[in-house]
Amino acid sequence: MTQAATTVIGSKAFTESVILGELATQLTEEAGYDANHRRQLGGTRVLWSALVRGDIHCYPEYTGTLRTEIFASQAIGNDDELREALARERMWTSASLGFNNTYVLGMRRDRAAELGITRMSQLADHPALRFGFSNEFMERADGWPGIRSHYRLPQKDVRGLSHDLAYRGLESRSLDLTDLYSTDAEIVHYDLTTLADDAKFFPVYDAIIVCRNDVSAEVRESLNRLGGRIDAMAMTKMNARAALDREPESQIAASFLREQLNVAAEAKVESRSTRIWQRTREHLAMVAISLGLAVLVAVPLGIVAFYRRTIGRWVFGIADVLQTLPALALLVFLIPWLGIGYAPAIVALFLYSVLPILRNTHTGLADIPKDLRESAEALGLPRMARLRYVELPLSARSILAGIRTAAVINVGTATLGALIGAGGYGQPILTGIRLDDTNLILEGAVPAAVLALVVQWAFGRVERRWVTAK
Repeated sequence: MTQAATTVIGSKAFTESVILGELATQLTEEAGYDANHRRQLGGTRVLWSALVRGDIHCYPEYTGTLRTEIFASQAIGNDDELREALARERMWTSASLGFNNTYVLGMRRDRAAELGITRMSQLADHPALRFGFSNEFMERADGWPGIRSHYRLPQKDVRGLSHDLAYRGLESRSLDLTDLYSTDAEIVHYDLTTLADDAKFFPVYDAIIVCRNDVSAEVRESLNRLGGRIDAMAMTKMNARAALDREPESQIAASFLREQLNVAAEAKVESRSTRIWQRTREHLAMVAISLGLAVLVAVPLGIVAFYRRTIGRWVFGIADVLQTLPALALLVFLIPWLGIGYAPAIVALFLYSVLPILRNTHTGLADIPKDLRESAEALGLPRMARLRYVELPLSARSILAGIRTAAVINVGTATLGALIGAGGYGQPILTGIRLDDTNLILEGAVPAAVLALVVQWAFGRVERRWVTAK
């Protein structure tokens, strides 16, 4: 295989991964290759699937995660065996970047002191403690299921949430304990204490860069320059600059490369107006394409469902089921077939748009007065002519209302597309949640709300000008 013209670097949905992704991106560009950083793509499985498919070419990962999540069935014991397992999957890994970002469990310092807890084994003596773990940690073999079994913990009040929101849960005292990364800057900022893993549950999580074998040798050689250059303190400081000082990750990566590797890297920091315009185009593209496809499919299906009752029951049954699927689950489910980016986002939005248009088309036809239908038949109009000149114009208001409903739903749901690299207004919202930055959250939420209002206004104008006039 030959490498694509642009090397795509992925990163997970937490600050450290984004910084490491920026380092890899800038080093790839320094090697003379075009590079594109697809930020905050989700968890381990999403990134690995994207790597296998070729949607991304490299991403930062951790040895312990690969052993316990990706190669769990192979009982890999050391780094040499891990490299062999990756080689069988046609993957390459860099040398260790120089730090072990292991999982730790953390509590507020005052709460831990109050209960006298310093070790993970002591948690078994406090069954009333409220645990809140990151969503991925809740399911991982090296996460809550493994800890619960390994330490025989009795806690029942355990919930999943975003890793970044867990800190606020501890601060507000709605949580007693959460999972942390050992290089998280927030550990010091929120005055947390980490519990000793006295039963040696967590493996080593050395940070590395994983790439496909078809990535050029020059790029891989350039990425290997990071080997051993980032110790735990350096990574913690970079995390602090991003999470606490609100410094863009691209600037942090550029300054590190200049200071440590003498690389003349330049940070690409876009203005707010440029970012909003780019996200607006991405968001509009997702909404417009998915809505257009839904109209082309749902209106004819609604007509068929009205005239063919048996077929209609099946059509509505399938549409109802699709509407109940959680949006995030549907997006992740589509990744193995469609990859990351626009394609799965558009398909998911299309599926959610079908039901309101389908139902309103059927309702509009059903609400046509019987005497009008009989009058059209008495004039001798063929069925298709009656549909075109009488029934569709009379049901146009209902059909348009269904399209408007689908459009507004799509504007909101499309923000989830950022989780799989589709961009849109969800991108600043996710970044704002990760960095606890209200301004960034508003940078996505306000334009999304404005766009929804504009959609409502535009469809209302169309209805008044064209539908009411008729």
